Amino acid sequence: MNARRAVRAPSGDIPPCHWQGGPVDCAVCAHRGLRAMPDEAGCEPGHACMQDAYARRIDRFFRWHPELGNAHLDHPYFEVRAIAARHADVFRLPALIDDTDETVRLQIALRLPQAHLARMARDPHREVRIRVAQRLEPAALAQLRTDSDYGVREWVARRLPSALLPLMAQDPDWVVRMRVAERIEMPALLRMADDGEAEVRRIVATRLPFALATRFFHDADWRVRWEAARRAQPHTLTPLLTDPDEEVRALARQRRGASAPADVRDGEMRPCAGVSHG
Repeated sequence: MNARRAVRAPSGDIPPCHWQGGPVDCAVCAHRGLRAMPDEAGCEPGHACMQDAYARRIDRFFRWHPELGNAHLDHPYFEVRAIAARHADVFRLPALIDDTDETVRLQIALRLPQAHLARMARDPHREVRIRVAQRLEPAALAQLRTDSDYGVREWVARRLPSALLPLMAQDPDWVVRMRVAERIEMPALLRMADDGEAEVRRIVATRLPFALATRFFHDADWRVRWEAARRAQPHTLTPLLTDPDEEVRALARQRRGASAPADVRDGEMRPCAGVSHG
Protein backbone atom coordinates (compact mmCIF):
# COMPACT_ATOMS: atom_id res chain seq x y z
CA MET A 1 0.00 0.00 0.00
CA ASN A 2 2.80 2.44 0.77
CA ALA A 3 4.22 2.08 -2.75
CA ARG A 4 0.85 2.79 -4.33
CA ARG A 5 0.22 5.73 -2.03
CA ALA A 6 3.48 7.33 -3.18
CA VAL A 7 2.12 8.08 -6.65
CA ARG A 8 -1.44 9.11 -5.90
CA ALA A 9 -2.73 12.47 -7.05
CA PRO A 10 -2.12 15.27 -4.55
CA SER A 11 -5.10 16.18 -2.40
CA GLY A 12 -7.13 19.03 -3.90
CA ASP A 13 -5.74 18.56 -7.43
CA ILE A 14 -7.98 18.82 -10.51
CA PRO A 15 -10.21 15.70 -10.59
CA PRO A 16 -9.38 13.14 -13.30
CA CYS A 17 -11.26 13.72 -16.54
CA HIS A 18 -11.10 11.69 -19.74
CA TRP A 19 -9.84 13.64 -22.74
CA GLN A 20 -13.22 13.04 -24.44
CA GLY A 21 -15.10 14.09 -21.32
CA GLY A 22 -16.48 12.10 -18.42
CA PRO A 23 -14.57 9.95 -15.91
CA VAL A 24 -11.37 8.01 -16.57
CA ASP A 25 -12.13 4.29 -16.89
CA CYS A 26 -9.04 2.14 -16.30
CA ALA A 27 -10.94 -1.01 -17.33
CA VAL A 28 -10.98 0.03 -21.00
CA CYS A 29 -7.42 1.36 -21.11
CA ALA A 30 -4.87 -0.51 -23.22
CA HIS A 31 -2.40 -0.07 -20.36
CA ARG A 32 -4.63 -1.19 -17.52
CA GLY A 33 -2.05 -3.82 -16.56
CA LEU A 34 0.19 -1.03 -15.28
CA ARG A 35 -2.22 -0.34 -12.42
CA ALA A 36 -0.83 -3.36 -10.58
CA MET A 37 2.75 -2.08 -10.77
CA PRO A 38 4.29 -0.02 -7.94
CA ASP A 39 5.50 3.57 -8.11
CA GLU A 40 6.81 4.77 -11.50
CA ALA A 41 6.58 1.30 -12.97
CA GLY A 42 2.81 1.74 -13.01
CA CYS A 43 0.31 4.55 -13.46
CA GLU A 44 -2.23 6.40 -11.36
CA PRO A 45 -5.52 8.08 -12.40
CA GLY A 46 -5.36 11.77 -11.56
CA HIS A 47 -1.56 11.71 -11.43
CA ALA A 48 0.07 9.76 -14.29
CA CYS A 49 -2.47 8.81 -16.92
CA MET A 50 -2.55 9.00 -20.73
CA GLN A 51 -6.37 8.96 -20.81
CA ASP A 52 -6.57 12.22 -18.87
CA ALA A 53 -7.33 15.55 -20.58
CA TYR A 54 -4.69 17.27 -18.41
CA ALA A 55 -1.36 17.49 -20.26
CA ARG A 56 0.72 17.34 -17.09
CA ARG A 57 -0.67 13.91 -16.22
CA ILE A 58 -0.10 12.65 -19.76
CA ASP A 59 3.46 13.97 -19.62
CA ARG A 60 4.10 12.19 -16.33
CA PHE A 61 2.76 8.93 -17.78
CA PHE A 62 5.17 9.06 -20.73
CA ARG A 63 8.09 10.12 -18.55
CA TRP A 64 7.44 6.97 -16.54
CA HIS A 65 6.98 4.91 -19.71
CA PRO A 66 8.99 6.53 -22.55
CA GLU A 67 9.08 3.21 -24.40
CA LEU A 68 5.38 3.68 -25.18
CA GLY A 69 5.95 6.86 -27.20
CA ASN A 70 6.12 5.14 -30.59
CA ALA A 71 2.80 3.40 -30.03
CA HIS A 72 0.82 6.62 -29.56
CA LEU A 73 1.99 8.92 -32.36
CA ASP A 74 -1.37 8.41 -34.07
CA HIS A 75 -3.52 8.89 -30.97
CA PRO A 76 -6.68 10.94 -31.66
CA TYR A 77 -5.95 13.39 -28.80
CA PHE A 78 -3.37 15.97 -29.89
CA GLU A 79 -1.85 16.29 -26.39
CA VAL A 80 -1.06 12.57 -26.36
CA ARG A 81 0.56 12.78 -29.81
CA ALA A 82 2.57 15.84 -28.84
CA ILE A 83 3.87 14.35 -25.61
CA ALA A 84 4.48 10.92 -27.11
CA ALA A 85 6.59 12.66 -29.77
CA ARG A 86 9.01 13.79 -27.05
CA HIS A 87 9.87 10.18 -26.34
CA ALA A 88 9.37 8.42 -29.68
CA ASP A 89 12.25 7.28 -31.86
CA VAL A 90 13.49 10.14 -34.02
CA PHE A 91 13.06 8.18 -37.24
CA ARG A 92 9.31 7.97 -36.53
CA LEU A 93 8.84 11.75 -36.31
CA PRO A 94 8.75 12.72 -40.02
CA ALA A 95 5.31 11.11 -40.23
CA LEU A 96 4.01 13.97 -38.03
CA ILE A 97 5.36 16.87 -40.11
CA ASP A 98 1.88 17.52 -41.52
CA ASP A 99 -0.01 16.78 -38.29
CA THR A 100 -3.23 18.78 -38.05
CA ASP A 101 -2.30 20.33 -34.67
CA GLU A 102 0.49 22.89 -34.25
CA THR A 103 1.22 21.63 -30.71
CA VAL A 104 2.36 18.32 -32.21
CA ARG A 105 4.37 20.03 -34.94
CA LEU A 106 6.04 22.26 -32.35
CA GLN A 107 7.26 19.18 -30.52
CA ILE A 108 8.68 17.43 -33.54
CA ALA A 109 10.37 20.64 -34.73
CA LEU A 110 12.49 20.39 -31.57
CA ARG A 111 13.73 16.90 -32.44
CA LEU A 112 13.61 16.35 -36.18
CA PRO A 113 16.95 15.63 -37.88
CA GLN A 114 18.23 18.43 -40.10
CA ALA A 115 17.48 16.40 -43.21
CA HIS A 116 13.76 16.67 -42.48
CA LEU A 117 13.60 19.98 -40.57
CA ALA A 118 13.78 22.11 -43.71
CA ARG A 119 10.44 20.66 -44.78
CA MET A 120 8.83 22.61 -41.92
CA ALA A 121 10.16 25.99 -43.03
CA ARG A 122 6.78 26.79 -44.61
CA ASP A 123 4.63 25.56 -41.73
CA PRO A 124 1.43 27.64 -41.42
CA HIS A 125 2.04 28.41 -37.73
CA ARG A 126 4.58 31.12 -36.79
CA GLU A 127 5.73 29.38 -33.59
CA VAL A 128 6.63 26.27 -35.55
CA ARG A 129 8.63 28.31 -38.05
CA ILE A 130 10.40 30.10 -35.18
CA ARG A 131 11.44 26.70 -33.80
CA VAL A 132 12.72 25.78 -37.24
CA ALA A 133 14.68 29.05 -37.49
CA GLN A 134 16.24 28.33 -34.09
CA ARG A 135 17.44 24.87 -35.10
CA LEU A 136 18.01 24.85 -38.83
CA GLU A 137 21.64 24.77 -39.95
CA PRO A 138 22.74 28.39 -40.61
CA ALA A 139 23.55 27.61 -44.25
CA ALA A 140 19.93 26.51 -44.81
CA LEU A 141 18.33 29.58 -43.19
CA ALA A 142 18.22 31.80 -46.28
CA GLN A 143 14.83 30.41 -47.30
CA LEU A 144 13.33 31.98 -44.14
CA ARG A 145 14.84 35.47 -44.50
CA THR A 146 11.68 36.73 -46.25
CA ASP A 147 9.23 34.97 -43.92
CA SER A 148 6.00 36.91 -43.33
CA ASP A 149 6.53 36.93 -39.55
CA TYR A 150 9.08 39.29 -37.99
CA GLY A 151 9.78 36.83 -35.14
CA VAL A 152 10.95 34.23 -37.63
CA ARG A 153 13.10 36.76 -39.48
CA GLU A 154 14.60 37.97 -36.20
CA TRP A 155 15.90 34.47 -35.48
CA VAL A 156 17.19 34.20 -39.03
CA ALA A 157 19.08 37.48 -38.54
CA ARG A 158 20.62 36.09 -35.33
CA ARG A 159 21.94 32.96 -37.05
CA LEU A 160 22.29 33.59 -40.78
CA PRO A 161 25.90 33.41 -42.07
CA SER A 162 27.38 36.91 -41.92
CA ALA A 163 28.04 36.96 -45.66
CA LEU A 164 24.27 36.83 -46.27
CA LEU A 165 23.25 39.43 -43.68
CA PRO A 166 23.35 42.38 -46.13
CA LEU A 167 20.30 40.78 -47.76
CA MET A 168 18.35 41.59 -44.57
CA ALA A 169 19.68 45.09 -43.90
CA GLN A 170 16.51 46.65 -45.37
CA ASP A 171 14.06 44.42 -43.51
CA PRO A 172 10.74 46.24 -42.90
CA ASP A 173 10.87 45.54 -39.14
CA TRP A 174 13.32 47.56 -37.04
CA VAL A 175 13.83 44.75 -34.51
CA VAL A 176 15.10 42.51 -37.31
CA ARG A 177 17.39 45.29 -38.53
CA MET A 178 18.73 45.62 -34.97
CA ARG A 179 19.80 41.96 -35.04
CA VAL A 180 21.39 42.52 -38.43
CA ALA A 181 23.26 45.60 -37.16
CA GLU A 182 24.63 43.59 -34.23
CA ARG A 183 26.37 41.13 -36.57
CA ILE A 184 26.86 42.63 -40.02
CA GLU A 185 30.40 43.50 -41.06
CA MET A 186 31.95 46.46 -42.85
CA PRO A 187 31.33 47.93 -45.36
CA ALA A 188 27.69 46.79 -45.18
CA LEU A 189 27.54 48.03 -41.57
CA LEU A 190 28.33 51.56 -42.71
CA ARG A 191 25.37 51.49 -45.10
CA MET A 192 23.08 51.02 -42.07
CA ALA A 193 24.28 54.26 -40.48
CA ASP A 194 21.35 56.15 -42.02
CA ASP A 195 18.69 53.68 -40.86
CA GLY A 196 15.37 55.34 -40.01
CA GLU A 197 15.22 53.78 -36.52
CA ALA A 198 17.36 55.39 -33.82
CA GLU A 199 18.04 52.14 -31.98
CA VAL A 200 19.47 50.60 -35.15
CA ARG A 201 21.73 53.64 -35.66
CA ARG A 202 22.83 53.44 -32.02
CA ILE A 203 23.96 49.85 -32.52
CA VAL A 204 25.78 50.84 -35.69
CA ALA A 205 27.49 53.64 -33.76
CA THR A 206 28.78 51.12 -31.21
CA ARG A 207 30.36 48.96 -33.93
CA LEU A 208 31.70 51.29 -36.58
CA PRO A 209 35.46 51.95 -36.55
CA PHE A 210 36.38 54.80 -34.21
CA ALA A 211 37.33 57.08 -37.09
CA LEU A 212 33.78 56.91 -38.50
CA ALA A 213 31.95 57.77 -35.27
CA THR A 214 31.98 61.48 -36.15
CA ARG A 215 29.25 60.90 -38.76
CA PHE A 216 26.80 60.57 -35.85
CA PHE A 217 27.69 63.89 -34.15
CA HIS A 218 24.56 65.52 -35.57
CA ASP A 219 22.20 62.55 -35.31
CA ALA A 220 18.64 63.46 -34.31
CA ASP A 221 18.66 61.08 -31.33
CA TRP A 222 20.74 61.90 -28.24
CA ARG A 223 21.45 58.23 -27.54
CA VAL A 224 23.17 57.89 -30.89
CA ARG A 225 25.21 61.06 -30.28
CA TRP A 226 26.14 59.76 -26.82
CA GLU A 227 27.53 56.56 -28.36
CA ALA A 228 29.45 58.71 -30.82
CA ALA A 229 30.86 60.74 -27.92
CA ARG A 230 31.86 57.51 -26.18
CA ARG A 231 33.70 56.04 -29.15
CA ALA A 232 35.02 58.90 -31.28
CA GLN A 233 38.63 59.95 -30.96
CA PRO A 234 38.85 62.62 -28.21
CA HIS A 235 40.43 65.29 -30.40
CA THR A 236 37.33 65.19 -32.69
CA LEU A 237 34.77 65.85 -29.93
CA THR A 238 34.67 69.66 -30.14
CA PRO A 239 31.23 69.76 -31.88
CA LEU A 240 29.72 67.76 -29.02
CA LEU A 241 30.91 70.16 -26.32
CA THR A 242 27.87 72.31 -27.18
CA ASP A 243 25.46 69.43 -27.85
CA PRO A 244 21.79 70.15 -26.91
CA ASP A 245 21.81 67.21 -24.48
CA GLU A 246 23.61 67.53 -21.14
CA GLU A 247 24.56 63.83 -21.03
CA VAL A 248 26.27 64.10 -24.40
CA ARG A 249 28.05 67.35 -23.45
CA ALA A 250 29.24 65.87 -20.15
CA LEU A 251 30.69 62.78 -21.80
CA ALA A 252 32.38 64.86 -24.49
CA ARG A 253 33.93 67.16 -21.84
CA GLN A 254 35.06 64.20 -19.78
CA ARG A 255 36.76 62.41 -22.67
CA ARG A 256 38.13 65.58 -24.24
CA GLY A 257 39.52 66.81 -20.92
CA ALA A 258 41.04 63.49 -19.92
CA SER A 259 43.03 63.28 -23.14
CA ALA A 260 44.13 66.92 -23.43
CA PRO A 261 47.71 67.96 -22.53
CA ALA A 262 48.24 69.84 -19.28
CA ASP A 263 48.16 73.23 -20.98
CA VAL A 264 44.90 72.60 -22.86
CA ARG A 265 41.73 71.66 -20.98
CA ASP A 266 38.21 72.13 -22.32
CA GLY A 267 39.56 74.30 -25.13
CA GLU A 268 41.24 76.82 -22.80
CA MET A 269 44.89 77.72 -23.49
CA ARG A 270 47.05 77.95 -20.37
CA PRO A 271 50.38 79.84 -20.24
CA CYS A 272 53.46 77.64 -20.50
CA ALA A 273 56.16 77.97 -17.84
CA GLY A 274 58.86 80.53 -18.66
CA VAL A 275 56.82 82.37 -21.28
CA SER A 276 56.02 86.04 -20.67
CA HIS A 277 52.57 87.29 -21.61
CA GLY A 278 53.27 90.87 -20.68
